[in-house]
Amino acid sequence: MPVVCGHELSQDLGAYERAVTAALNAQLLPISDHFIKSVMEEVERRNIDAKLLMLKCDGTVVGLKDALEKPVESIFSGPAASLVGASYLSGCETCAVIDVGGTSTDVSAVYDGVPELTDAGATVGNWRTRVRATRMETSAMGGDSHVWTCSRKIHIGPRRVIPLCLASSKYPGFLEKLKKNVVPMRSVLDRNIQPTKFFMRSGFEAIGLNESEAEVYKVIGDEPMSFNEITSLSKKHPSTIMIDSLIHKRLIQPVGFTPTDALHVLGDYTLWDTEASKVGADKLRNLYKMEILEFCNEVKDIVARNMAFNLMSYILYDVERSGIKKIVDGQFPARFKMDVPVVLLGGPVSALCEELSKVIDAEIVVPEHAEVGNAAGALFGKGIKRIEIFIRPVSIADPGEGYLAFSPIGRKDFEKYHDAVGYANKHGKHMVLEYMGDCGVSKENLEIKITKKTFSPEDWKHAPLETTITISGVGYPKKFIL
Repeated sequence: MPVVCGHELSQDLGAYERAVTAALNAQLLPISDHFIKSVMEEVERRNIDAKLLMLKCDGTVVGLKDALEKPVESIFSGPAASLVGASYLSGCETCAVIDVGGTSTDVSAVYDGVPELTDAGATVGNWRTRVRATRMETSAMGGDSHVWTCSRKIHIGPRRVIPLCLASSKYPGFLEKLKKNVVPMRSVLDRNIQPTKFFMRSGFEAIGLNESEAEVYKVIGDEPMSFNEITSLSKKHPSTIMIDSLIHKRLIQPVGFTPTDALHVLGDYTLWDTEASKVGADKLRNLYKMEILEFCNEVKDIVARNMAFNLMSYILYDVERSGIKKIVDGQFPARFKMDVPVVLLGGPVSALCEELSKVIDAEIVVPEHAEVGNAAGALFGKGIKRIEIFIRPVSIADPGEGYLAFSPIGRKDFEKYHDAVGYANKHGKHMVLEYMGDCGVSKENLEIKITKKTFSPEDWKHAPLETTITISGVGYPKKFIL
């Protein structure tokens, strides 16, 4: 049976967090082993001559040996890939990054080509770990977030839905069904009862349903159906809470108006059926007595302000968020100024540049191929390895007894301080070179830096009480697939 030791995953303080990290890593071992070996078999079957690496949650790549032993370090590697991709595609070694996806908007930063990491460690569910991941500000608002109305207010998210324009492209009869769908009274509107909201089966097996849920699920088909259609076919009037339950169980997939639909109406992004987006916008704007373009521009502005709020909350992480929001919402005659470029990623992000620039004063960059920044980041991730070695005297009372050097592979005794330092430099460099070799980084493409920090109390007349030597290697692998 495999054995996982907490100190092999992190040497930081925090016994509880290290134990959580070790436990999560142990649970992932059989999953990652099956996944990686399956990919390797397919690579061999296709006669692909390339080195296989995995991306870590800090934006770096790792060789298969480490990937198989420490799969927990690959959590949240998707957002990290976008960060690396933004830097590579834009050519900005230092920049803030806003990645607008279908479900969420992620904000992070790169400094001198290296992603900014969180000192606290990544949180998985409610479990705080010692896994070093990219620091990120995330909100549940993306291109496919549900735009809905209630209490005379436009809401966006937090749920993801299939955009009307996409549903109309996939299901030929959907446009006519959308046109005929009645507008409910304002008093009954909620996130499920909307003039533009439809539901369909997701394709997952229906298990664990109570009698009422099973009755409603039975009448829902494989193509979009309105709430009224479901009600007319059900023996019992379905509640919006019951619909919520089926959505949470991933048994039904909602369809609705989204920011993507708003961009279709405005002509900023026209990948699918624009007519369906216009019909949806017309139904929603009537609830506000607004013009269609006015309504869609308001949706667009809300998304841009959310991007700006996430960005400034990330940059000004010690500042009260309510104050940031007031400035972003235009309650003060002021706006934020960024001293580093802001790189945007995502399919239609170029359509949001003008709105974003109204809120923040910054150089906004939309690189070529911004829609595939995540894939670019996975491809161009750097190999980075940091080794920390600690040196302390065997006895504080009598430093002449010798010194101890603590490295990731264990402890070693030395009589003299300078011997321990020499060992740390040489041994640390050897470990970095060995690791980078597994990642496909040659010595010629590798840069190694060694830093030394010491601490001694006042009036200490011996070699430093504590020495931390950090050996960092940075390089690009020659060739690999992901």
